[in-house]
Amino acid sequence: MSKIALENHAIVIPGDILAEGNVRYGEGIIKRGDYYYSTVVGLFQDKGDFIQVKSLKGKYVPRSGDLVIGKIIEVGLTNWIIDIGSPYFAVLLANNATEKKFDPVKDDARRIFNVGDIILTKIVSFDRTRDPQVITNERGLGKLRGGRIIEIEAAHIPRVIGKKGTMINMVKRLTRTQIITGQNGRIWIQGKKKEDELKAIESIKKIELEAHTQGLTDRIRDMLSENNNNEIR
Repeated sequence: MSKIALENHAIVIPGDILAEGNVRYGEGIIKRGDYYYSTVVGLFQDKGDFIQVKSLKGKYVPRSGDLVIGKIIEVGLTNWIIDIGSPYFAVLLANNATEKKFDPVKDDARRIFNVGDIILTKIVSFDRTRDPQVITNERGLGKLRGGRIIEIEAAHIPRVIGKKGTMINMVKRLTRTQIITGQNGRIWIQGKKKEDELKAIESIKKIELEAHTQGLTDRIRDMLSENNNNEIR
C-alpha cells in the first residue's frame, strides 16, 4: 500500500515528504524507512506507478507577463505546443496567435507556425495546475526569422539587460546587432555580419560568467571598443 503526499507538478524543496509505503522512484528522491524525500528543488512528477523530482536548477519557471522565446514542437488543429526551456510546455491557442479570427475548417495552423519555428511569445496565465498559456497577437510578437539563438541561465537575464536596458543596449550598439532577450534565458541575435553576431554572443557569455562582479559594464564596453578599434586599424 502506498500513499502520495503531494499533487502532481508540485514544486518541492530538499526534505519535503513525497510519498509513503511501497513506491517505485527515480531521480531527485531518497528513501528513509517508509518515507520518500526530495533531495533537490524541483518539480514533483507522479506517473501513477512511478515518482520522481525533476530539478529546477537552471530551469525557467514561467510567470504571467514574461516575454519568452520558444520553439514549436507540435501543431494541432487549433493550437501549438511550444518548448520554452521549462519543465512545462506552453500552449498557444489559434485565436491568440493572430489578430485575424481563426477558422479551423478553412485555415491551416501550419501556415501560421510550423514545427521548428522560433517565436517570441508572451505568457498570459500560469498556475502550475496546467501548462502556461501564451499569445503572439500583440505587436512585436511572433516568428523570429534568421539570426542565432543562444541560451543562458534564466536567472542572469536581468544582468544581461542591465538597469533600464543599459547593458543590452550598449552591446547592441557596439556590435551593430539586433538582440531580443527572453525571460526564459533564450536570446535571439541578428547582425549584418557573422562577426558582429559572434561578438554579441561573446559579450553575453561574459556577462553571464561575471554577473556578480563589479565593473562589468566597463569591462564589456572596453572589450567591444577594443575589438572595433582593431577592425579599423
